[in-house]
Amino acid sequence: MSAELVLAIETSCDETAVAVADGLGRPLVNRIASQIKLHAPYGGVVPELASRNHSLDLRPLLDSALSGAGLTPREIGLVAATSGPGLASSLLVGDTLAKAVAVGLGCPFYSINHMEGHLLSPFLHPHRQIDPHVALIVSGGHTLLIKVVAVGDYRLLGSTKDDAAGEAFDKVGKLLGLPYPGGPEIAKLATEGRRDAHAFPRSMVTSGDLNFSFSGLKTSARVLIDRLGAVPRGEELADFCGSFEEAIVDILVFKLIEACRRTGLRLAAISGGVSCNQRLRERLTAATEKAGIELILADPAFSTDNAAMIAFAAASRRLAGYPPSPLDGDINPNLRLA
Repeated sequence: MSAELVLAIETSCDETAVAVADGLGRPLVNRIASQIKLHAPYGGVVPELASRNHSLDLRPLLDSALSGAGLTPREIGLVAATSGPGLASSLLVGDTLAKAVAVGLGCPFYSINHMEGHLLSPFLHPHRQIDPHVALIVSGGHTLLIKVVAVGDYRLLGSTKDDAAGEAFDKVGKLLGLPYPGGPEIAKLATEGRRDAHAFPRSMVTSGDLNFSFSGLKTSARVLIDRLGAVPRGEELADFCGSFEEAIVDILVFKLIEACRRTGLRLAAISGGVSCNQRLRERLTAATEKAGIELILADPAFSTDNAAMIAFAAASRRLAGYPPSPLDGDINPNLRLA
C-alpha cells in the first residue's frame, strides 16, 4: 500500500498546494495556501512575492498534508511536482523541494505539466476511466481545445491568439474597479444584469478554425466605458457584466460544440478556473445535451490551481506505463501540452 501513495506539489503561480493521493490518484488530503490577499493591492500576481511566500508556506503545508493523511514521509511511494508552464521563480520552489523529497525517500519522481493536471481533472471526481474526448481548458492564463486520445497522447485543436478567457475577465474587472480577481466579481454581478444590454463582439466564431481571441472583447469593454463617460455602477454595472460574461460564454460554448462536431467525439470535459463560472456550466450543460454529447465538468474543488490534479496526472501516467522523470530535468515556464 505505501509504495502506491503519491505526494504532489503545485507552485506554478500564486497558490502553494500539496496533496497526498492513493495509487489511482484519488486525493486523501488536498491543501492550498492562497496568496490572493497578498497580491490584491497590486491587481495581479507579483512574481517575487509569489515565490517568496511559496518558500515560506511550502514546508508547513507539506507537514500539514502528511499529518492530515495520518502518514509519515517514509510511507510515500511517488513524488510529483509541476514543472511548467508558469512563473519560473514559483515553479523552481516546488520542483526543487519535490526532487529533494524524492531523493531523500529513494522513490520515483514525476515532472507534470500544469495543463495536463487541469486536462485530466474532470476524471478525478467522480473517478472514472479517461476515454477519448474533447477537452476545453479555460483559465486565467490559458484557453485551449485539446483532442485527448489517451493519457499522454494529446492533439491541439485550438488556442487563444492573445488573451485567455480568464485574463479577459480579470482585466475588465480591473477596468471596472472591482476587487481582484475580477472574474468571480463579474460573475456575481452578472446574475443581476441583462445579458443583452450591450452588443459585445463574439470574436472568431466565424473564423473557420477552433482558435480563440479575447483581446478585442477587452478593448470593446474599454471603449464602452469611455462612451458611457464613467465606470458604470448599480444596475448599469450589472447589465455591463451580464452582457460581457455572456459574450465570453457564447464563444466558449460555440467552439466546444464545433470541436466535437469536427472530431466526431461525443465526450467533452471542461476544466480550469473559469470552468467554475456558473453561467458557463449551465450553458455548456444545455448545449451538449442538445447535441447529444456527454459532458464532464471538473469539480470546482479541483478546478483552480491545486496539487490533487498533479497527483492524479502523475498516478495516471505511472499506470499508463510512462517512466519517472529524470531528477536533473529543468522547469519550463513556457511548457506546451500539445
